[in-house]
Amino acid sequence: MEQKLKVFLTVANHLNFSRAAEELYITQPAVSQYVKALEDELQIKLIERTNKTVRLTKAGSIVAFYSEEIEMLYQKMHQAIEDLTSEVAGDLSIGASYSFGEYILPHILAPFLATFPKVKPNISIGNTHDIVEKLMKHEIDLGIVEGSVSQSKVKLEKIATDTMYIIGGKGWKNQTDAETLEEEAWIVREKGSGTREAVELFFEKYNLKPKKLLEFGSTQIIKESVEAGLGISLLSKWTVRKEVELNRLQMIGKEQYYYNRDFFAVTSNYPFTTKAITTFLQFLRTFFEKTDQE
Repeated sequence: MEQKLKVFLTVANHLNFSRAAEELYITQPAVSQYVKALEDELQIKLIERTNKTVRLTKAGSIVAFYSEEIEMLYQKMHQAIEDLTSEVAGDLSIGASYSFGEYILPHILAPFLATFPKVKPNISIGNTHDIVEKLMKHEIDLGIVEGSVSQSKVKLEKIATDTMYIIGGKGWKNQTDAETLEEEAWIVREKGSGTREAVELFFEKYNLKPKKLLEFGSTQIIKESVEAGLGISLLSKWTVRKEVELNRLQMIGKEQYYYNRDFFAVTSNYPFTTKAITTFLQFLRTFFEKTDQE
């Protein structure tokens, strides 16, 4: 990354010339010279300075925004070059939707890191929209999401099909006719969640019109609430497998009522990716191929 941009970005992050100089191990006058050189090159003022404050001009905010992208791409370029001759290692930033990230990803990461211990994962959890936004901003290397993705600037690869079932407490009366299901309180995720989207499509599929919906903000709260007898829900088999094994929850009408949704790996359209990314994607494919055969 060009030194003028690196120095300017450091000043923009701190809004302080002294702190920028300390971070870069150069003098404060040198910092000022680099910023002045960039302003001369672009022929516009980037930073307004007074005795007490440092602030970015509108042009400065634009340059800071693109400088961050340039820095991330510069780092990715170095990683890609190193990958040509090195083993699988380095940073791997993964963004995952709540269901996948909290209940499935840990079971994939454990054997992956056992095989490739020099990879350093960084995991962030969010809804599908947030994950795609992070990918577009180069904040993550790949995402794993459910639900629809409308962005044309990313690549989608289906990696698994997830089956969701009606979940009830251990005292459920085992009646699965439509009238009984509609009378029961349904505990669902908030609007915008991939799981909520699946629930609404499930209701549409079976023409169910529940009279009462309770909207809770996490899968864990929903599971606890179902176990406590507050109602029923539609959840992924992955998220309830422990509770089902312990007979704390049960799948209702498993053969009659279910909903299949797909999990997708989302990556950028750049022609080059790091060895860590390509290796993890292949590991994902193999993991679910083995799971499907069990």
